[in-house]
Amino acid sequence: MYEKILRDISNEYEKKRDRKERELEYRKREVYEKIPVIEKIEEEIFKTGLSMTRNLLQNPDNYEEIARVAKEKMANLRMEKAILLTEANIDPEYLNMKYDCEVCKDKGYLENGERCHCLRQKLVSRSYQMSNIEEVIKLENFSSFDINLFSDEKIMGEDLSPRENMLDITGVVQNFINTFEERNSVNLLFYGETGLGKTFLSNCIAKELLDKGKIVVYQTAFTILDIVEKHRFQRGDLKLNEYQYNLLFEADLLIIDDLGTEVGNTFTNAEIFNIVNTRILSNKKTIISTNLGLKEISEIYTERVFSRVFQKFIPLKFYGSDLRWQ
Repeated sequence: MYEKILRDISNEYEKKRDRKERELEYRKREVYEKIPVIEKIEEEIFKTGLSMTRNLLQNPDNYEEIARVAKEKMANLRMEKAILLTEANIDPEYLNMKYDCEVCKDKGYLENGERCHCLRQKLVSRSYQMSNIEEVIKLENFSSFDINLFSDEKIMGEDLSPRENMLDITGVVQNFINTFEERNSVNLLFYGETGLGKTFLSNCIAKELLDKGKIVVYQTAFTILDIVEKHRFQRGDLKLNEYQYNLLFEADLLIIDDLGTEVGNTFTNAEIFNIVNTRILSNKKTIISTNLGLKEISEIYTERVFSRVFQKFIPLKFYGSDLRWQ
């Protein structure tokens, strides 16, 4: 299964590059018809580069002078091309290849042979059946976040209105994102009833860090424990199980959603503790989202686990009206 996932993704990269090349060729033909001299300039740039390579092989002792003359000529040709395109109201970048990932040029691998972050995240998404998150975060991100959905009227038992509270929470979240690279042992605990924005805000964080090339695993506590059990008892695709299990500890960010919905017992509590505690010790960041209150969490996972692990988390309480009706 794991090998099939990798093959499928590799095929997608190949098809993507083919499509990008066809699109670039179409754009070139479009520009050449409008400004024929552009084609001649690009041919001259190519010939100059080819000639430089040939001359360097034949005269390695004159490397600096040959390279200087050739680069100067190519720079002048590119400048001429840019001027012509600008005069025709065409963006000079229009004739450049447009990659989805500029780091690996849509190859999936870096020049040193390592997997690019984009390939690593695709493997995570497919392996964990998380591919839908790519579509979700197109809608649920900070660009679509509307603070006005939260009431500015205080509710009984709380010092701040839901809107003021959410402003405070988003401030903490932005700081979490901005200082993500620091070894500060900062983790987040979102708690409160359903429909108050916990999942939405988790998706916002996931998008920001995915855009920065971080590896994000986003799963429910129930699914995480299913992965742990398959790994522990060697069920199903062993290689896929091993990959999924290791990523729970190695991902840059692990988001555990719906903590408390899993079947609670000594085994499950110990596994949750092991994952979270190991990540804390290795300075890997974790976000936990739960509908439970702090008292309920301490009762389910024991006071010892709660005090030892969750002291490394910033607890952020969500309250107010159910936003799903809005």
